[in-house]
Amino acid sequence: MKKVVVVGGGIAGLAAAYALQESKDIEYILVEKESRLGGKIITQYEDGFLIEGGPDCFLAEKQSVIKLAEKIGLGDSLIGTNDQFKGTYIYSGNKLHSLPEGLILMVPTKIIPFALSPLISWPGKLRMSLDFILPKKKNQDDETLHSFVMRRLGREALDKIAEPLIGGIHGGNPETMSLKASFPRFLEMEKNHGSLIRAMLAARKKVRKKAPNARGGKPRTYFMSFKKGMGELTDALEKKLRGRIIKGKEVTGLNFLGTGFQVQIGEDESIFADGVILAVPAPEAAALLNRTAPKAAETLRLTPMASSATFTLAYKKKQMPGMINSFGFLVPHVEGRKINAVTFSSVKWDYRVPNEEYVLIRAFIGGAKNSHLAVVPDDQMCLWVKEELRSILGITEEPERYWIHRWIDARPQYTMGHLERLEEINKDLKKVPGLVLAGGSYRGIGVPDCINDGVRAAKKVLDYLQGN
Repeated sequence: MKKVVVVGGGIAGLAAAYALQESKDIEYILVEKESRLGGKIITQYEDGFLIEGGPDCFLAEKQSVIKLAEKIGLGDSLIGTNDQFKGTYIYSGNKLHSLPEGLILMVPTKIIPFALSPLISWPGKLRMSLDFILPKKKNQDDETLHSFVMRRLGREALDKIAEPLIGGIHGGNPETMSLKASFPRFLEMEKNHGSLIRAMLAARKKVRKKAPNARGGKPRTYFMSFKKGMGELTDALEKKLRGRIIKGKEVTGLNFLGTGFQVQIGEDESIFADGVILAVPAPEAAALLNRTAPKAAETLRLTPMASSATFTLAYKKKQMPGMINSFGFLVPHVEGRKINAVTFSSVKWDYRVPNEEYVLIRAFIGGAKNSHLAVVPDDQMCLWVKEELRSILGITEEPERYWIHRWIDARPQYTMGHLERLEEINKDLKKVPGLVLAGGSYRGIGVPDCINDGVRAAKKVLDYLQGN
């Protein structure tokens, strides 16, 4: 029986192990250096509060999470957002402005709500409308998100919408983000329709047909999660795994022997494997590939990593001066604030607080432009967040409790040249058959992308082993 070692127990590694499990002639070992599985998906339960330390949802249009959830028996746990409170605000000029109805990603698709919105000035609106008549790019060369938005929609759209809304997904800097690697959809929209607005209008016509529902007829919303948080997915996956799982030990060495791999685990265990999946961030993969694939390791080290933190606070509703019935608000970098965004978690989702007396708020700090803010001491971060909430929302009371989760050098940045670097890495790894990379550092950062990448990696290893 062939043996595969999966290094990394985040969602990509879990998905890879589960996919390997479907092959009867494969034995796998999953190794995770932390004492828990799940990686950046971490859900805490405390006295009826549900706190997400990492991602709190996934895009429903990317089907991999829903398909996997239903496959492992979590179909009934899927939940959508509370869309009676649907809406997001942008903090601009010391005020909260509602994003206009019909604004999809960063593109206006309804004229009247957009025209009436005070978020964008009239010169800014006129500049965005030029997208209708501006010629499309003559070639398909890559460019930064900054360059693309400036070219199609102008400065205000970049600063007030694209940077907080689009750049915030990656915690990235629009001035360095590769559009092809991060948002290839925008390039395709321009190529096929000549205009982002025309492309979005065409897409809206297609989806006017009723979208498919999750199992049991539950309506799907743009964002989805689970009743017990995103951790419900990783917990259920772990319980489904029948292979050997090693937690709390790090893979410290990897040698390619020509016909397989010698994998060193901690100081006292060495395993021979026919295949290896490195489902770890680029810097960790680079360290393990120093001897096996030095050129790939060198290229992997060129992947920038940003730091961020989530700061979750619990308040009693009576402590709130007034609650905005929305999903939250975004803060553009140009506003010079310490926080990037705030989610009203208990408004956006059910099952997040012990009872209706409480409100759960989650603030985001750091990212590519402000990584240094994510590493300050807890008391300093607490002072910053409370001051920001006081200044923006008027909250003067102390929170009942709070939780901090830090992700230091953990946010991969798809900067210009990312796809070319990935191609170089894959070229070098062809000399090491049976070894595959997977995870958010490579082909997509979201939970659905990581699941797809884990499954892809498992299939690639299986194809190799079954052909030998």
